[in-house]
Amino acid sequence: MKKLIIASLLFFAAAFLGIHYYFSDIQINKYPDKKSVIHDGAIQRGWVPELLPDSAYNIEETHDIDTNELYGRFYYKEPDEKAFLELLFPIPDSNGTYRWKGYLFKIDRKNNQVKYRNDPGKMIRKEND
Repeated sequence: MKKLIIASLLFFAAAFLGIHYYFSDIQINKYPDKKSVIHDGAIQRGWVPELLPDSAYNIEETHDIDTNELYGRFYYKEPDEKAFLELLFPIPDSNGTYRWKGYLFKIDRKNNQVKYRNDPGKMIRKEND
């Protein structure tokens, strides 16, 4: 009897995870450059920040339509770094996190890589407005 209960629980857990995965509203997009991002409309939809440097490449974004969570990453060329950083506001005591509008950024200057996500605090405020 114990084995039957365990087998039933495992079956239902696997079925739940399979259904959740199949019907998930998570979308992943990859773009070779900024021109492709603009052409796809990802900036207009808010999936990629509009301050994306002109030299941005290998752009990836993942968003969940159900939760409105957004994560992304891109690389940039060295000449765009200074102008890009001037647009961002450092968050005190955040270990190098920057803010711009509704986005948070982590910048790896050594590899010219930027990881971004939407700011959960901004999302909450928007919902309460």
